[in-house]
Amino acid sequence: MNPHHNINYLEIPSRDIASSKAFFSQVFGWGYVDYGPEYSCFVDVGITGGFYQTDIDFILARGCPLIVIYSQNLELTLASVVEAGGAITADIFSFPGGRRFHFTEPCGNEYAVWSE
Repeated sequence: MNPHHNINYLEIPSRDIASSKAFFSQVFGWGYVDYGPEYSCFVDVGITGGFYQTDIDFILARGCPLIVIYSQNLELTLASVVEAGGAITADIFSFPGGRRFHFTEPCGNEYAVWSE
């Protein structure tokens, strides 16, 4: 049963779904269920959601929501993001409760990764 009024699904734009899937699979180990060429659902990543085909992207500077992913080893995850073709937009910094960095994946969408 889904808790009342909880966020339970995210739909994320992608200019190239195959590229987004490959990036998140390589860096974070995400798995997918495809629903045609223009939609792919990611599963078992903490929240269910999907990538949908579009010509737009999202970044924090435009006021878009920031999707934040947890890592047990921030430095290792940062290196994996770069190795997979991501671009670091904010290097590791401290904030109340932990540390994080921001990056864009190959399709231009901005995310963050945090750790204690």
